[in-house]
Amino acid sequence: MIKSSANPSYCESYFENIRFSTLEVNVGKIGIGGSNPIRVQSMTTADTMDTDKSIEESIRMIDAGCEIVRLTAPSKKDALNLANIKEGLFKKGYNTPLVADIHFTPNAAEIAATIVEKVRVNPGNYADKKKFEEIDYTDSSYADELIRIEEKFTPLVLLCKKNNVAMRIGTNHGSLSDRILSRFGDTPEGMVESAMEFLRICVKNDYHAIVLSMKASNTLVMVEAYRLLVSTMKSQGMKYPLHLGVTEAGDGEDGRIKSAVGIGALLEDGLGDTIRVSLTEAAEAEIPVAKKLLSKLKPEAQKIFNIKQQGLALPYDPFSYKRRTSSEVLTIGDHHVPIVFGDLSHTKEIKPAHLFGMGYQYSVPTDKWNISDSAIDVVYIGKQTINFELPGTLKVLVDFNNWERFYKNKPGFYPLVSKSDLLNFDSNAIVFVKQLAEDDDVNYLKSYANAVVILSSDYTNKTQLYRSFYSRLEINKINNPIILCDNPNTEDSETFQLWTSSNLGSLFIDGFGDGIWLSGSFSVQHINSTSFGILQATRTRISKTEYISCPSCGRTLFDLQETTAKIREKTSHLKGLKIGIMGCIVNGPGEMADADYGYVGTGIGKIHLYKEKEVVRKNIPEDEAVDALIDLIRENGDWTEKKT
Repeated sequence: MIKSSANPSYCESYFENIRFSTLEVNVGKIGIGGSNPIRVQSMTTADTMDTDKSIEESIRMIDAGCEIVRLTAPSKKDALNLANIKEGLFKKGYNTPLVADIHFTPNAAEIAATIVEKVRVNPGNYADKKKFEEIDYTDSSYADELIRIEEKFTPLVLLCKKNNVAMRIGTNHGSLSDRILSRFGDTPEGMVESAMEFLRICVKNDYHAIVLSMKASNTLVMVEAYRLLVSTMKSQGMKYPLHLGVTEAGDGEDGRIKSAVGIGALLEDGLGDTIRVSLTEAAEAEIPVAKKLLSKLKPEAQKIFNIKQQGLALPYDPFSYKRRTSSEVLTIGDHHVPIVFGDLSHTKEIKPAHLFGMGYQYSVPTDKWNISDSAIDVVYIGKQTINFELPGTLKVLVDFNNWERFYKNKPGFYPLVSKSDLLNFDSNAIVFVKQLAEDDDVNYLKSYANAVVILSSDYTNKTQLYRSFYSRLEINKINNPIILCDNPNTEDSETFQLWTSSNLGSLFIDGFGDGIWLSGSFSVQHINSTSFGILQATRTRISKTEYISCPSCGRTLFDLQETTAKIREKTSHLKGLKIGIMGCIVNGPGEMADADYGYVGTGIGKIHLYKEKEVVRKNIPEDEAVDALIDLIRENGDWTEKKT
């Protein structure tokens, strides 16, 4: 599906990073959207009824740079206690705006709207009770439901308008109402319509202090939903600010990469006015991660190449995933999962141990290689040599002169060449050719069908540069496999993960890229885990267990960090399995719709276990629940023993 670059449907330009211009919404003293910087926010994990702990945690967040603090208000008494928290913060010299997070309880929302600066409502459960029922609506019966929702929601709208309180209409992929699911399915379209139903009621009442979000744990769904939301708004002359976040992203490296892939994909297209990085960690730990991700957009970090846009068009449908059609060379391109590169070109004397951080371990007693699920596919040695036998699955990439001198006739070794070097090869030769994304010349590839393109650029607008290169390939009907490279200008290992995920994440989400090659002044293990992490987060190559883990809040019924660590310790070897770990029932069953198994807090010290959407064991004591989860996985035939 080709869409004209002259009239972008979801952003200002497909080939430039131009921020989407929105209304300004004031949340107390903080402006969101308009000409304001992108705001950083987070959410407390303490029980909202524990005033002192909520104040202490809020202060830690604010001191870390949090500009807006959100607290859960699951009941009227929680909503009322927000006044005590606000007063306590003010007495300590803090006047950061507060947000009440509302699920299921409209009366709590109405109380909160008289106390805090912003109220977040979830259209999936504000006026609907979720029973996982499929209902066959007629147009008339559906219209009646919309009237019911309007009657339920309008009092809050009028109260917020009267009190000059902002509102976030926050759709969650995991908590769409049965009504929306029955008509639109579990889709980005359903997510957008869920928000639009509530937004239309706000507009009808001339209330516009609205921020919108489309959160999901699946980055593809999340990105497509935000794009569709903006496209829908633009078609109706609306321009409300966006709150970006990947919900239930998890912890550690996985949570950071997944968040950066989803949030970064949208930031790269100029979308987003406030962000929250949802990690299963202390709330204040989210703030520096968000700041590092945003630092990529600072003017001093930019080195922009001005793309020649004449004739360019978006070569894919941005609202649904379809991988670019590429030819098969070796085991690269076509139906093969994206490959991963490792780099030993700066290692003077390459030994088997150097491959350990790249997923290969040589056993001296057995004289065999043990290959992990996160083992690279190609190792680049440049001008160096290898004097030992490699595993047969590993390909070796060598600089052209070195290859011609030592490896020309050695199976598994391939040359890395420049365009001018191609004159030394016939048209059927298997070569890897270096290509700058800003170089318009692609027609030479028509003469070399077996050339694998190593696409790189020193410019920072890589998303747009690589996208424009994709467009040129499609215009010229060129199908060579493409390897996406990135080498960000940073010495910080966490920033490296965030920036590479942001640069390349949206490209893999859009179906472009047959491999990934990251470079930087970091350990080969760090680079390798980041490469595989980006592919996992974009669901283009699964190499490990995926944990859909919520970030904790005042509703959480057990220690999420400790429990996630216990579950990860016992299940991290189950490649491809998706396990949901939810602190409460609010989003649990829905967010776990994409998970194979679920672990959900339902009461103090009590856990429900799920197989996909179905509760299979109820009210298990917390100290027995992790072992019960393992038993459930075994019973369903998804357990394998960990390799030693």
